[in-house]
Amino acid sequence: MKNRKIKNSELNRKSVEEFKEARKTPIIVILDNIRSLNNIGSVFRTADAFLIEKIYLCGITAKPPHKDIQKTALGATETVVWEHVEDTLDLVEKLKEDNIKVFSIEQAEGAVMLNNFKPEIGEKIAVIFGNEVKGVQQKVVSASDGVIEIPQAGSKHSLNISVSTGVILWDLYSKLKATDYSSAGGHGH
Repeated sequence: MKNRKIKNSELNRKSVEEFKEARKTPIIVILDNIRSLNNIGSVFRTADAFLIEKIYLCGITAKPPHKDIQKTALGATETVVWEHVEDTLDLVEKLKEDNIKVFSIEQAEGAVMLNNFKPEIGEKIAVIFGNEVKGVQQKVVSASDGVIEIPQAGSKHSLNISVSTGVILWDLYSKLKATDYSSAGGHGH
């Protein structure tokens, strides 16, 4: 049978313990005042898929456990390390002191298009996703090391934050992990 769908039981999933012990992708996700609990849950699920190191939930961003986060996270709040921080700007400054490059995901003057962005192998980066309406706070954008923009060709020039997270994390993961896909196991997922 051509392209038989893989059964859930065949997916070679990691247990919570295996996930926690796995070598993480050197990416930190920062959620800057995200309102939607479903979006937060989706970000956790995507972060789990790409072995993201940590998620920071900032400002009004809700924290697990919450049934509406759990609904879309599907247990990823148990695997992905997270921390709540009140002020996004304070966090950005702290991460920069720790030599972590911080990038806002935003449409801004001087932004680097995602397809042109080249993460440094071995360097840890943090990516900030902003509020559904207002985006990343201007003071946070200004404090960032740079801005990455997702190129868009349509009429809306607006993506849901969980979709933006998926696009960005997959792109960065594939650029950082390109050399060790063959050893990742699984079915090329």
